[in-house]
Amino acid sequence: DFYWMDVKGSNILLAVADCTGHGVPGAMVSVVGANSLNRCVKEFGLRKPASILDKLRELIIETFEMSNHEVKDGMDISLISIDRDKGKAQWAGAHNPLWILKKGGTEILEIKADKQPIGKFEFAKPFTNHEVDLEAGDCLYLFTDGFADQFGGDKGKKLKASTMRDLFVSLR
Repeated sequence: DFYWMDVKGSNILLAVADCTGHGVPGAMVSVVGANSLNRCVKEFGLRKPASILDKLRELIIETFEMSNHEVKDGMDISLISIDRDKGKAQWAGAHNPLWILKKGGTEILEIKADKQPIGKFEFAKPFTNHEVDLEAGDCLYLFTDGFADQFGGDKGKKLKASTMRDLFVSLR
């Protein structure tokens, strides 16, 4: 898993990613992913999350096609663009959702991710861009399955998304 951030004026881009593969292959995907995110923003001038994910997929596939070995690894990612001046956000995700706990709210709103990874995928389609109005005090949660999949507690079981959701609400 890795996180990535870029700030330009009042706009913040923030991503959390979960790379498939373990050890060296997973590390390689992380490095290529972070570098490709930088290229999407700095070289190609992209700021819209869905457009960034579309280009990111293209760059990841292109990079690994140069290898002598077939690389099937990729990543799940949640990417948000927050315009602090306008109080708006745009978001897109590959398998990883966005959770929003509105100011004063007691329930988390989930925006579901597209059910496709960043990487080679037989049924690839353009990523969906979602727009969200924000107000001061809203909490936004971007995460990978790394938290929910942790074992622990009194019973030594996985945390799971439902327990994590309850935990986030209780922290208000």
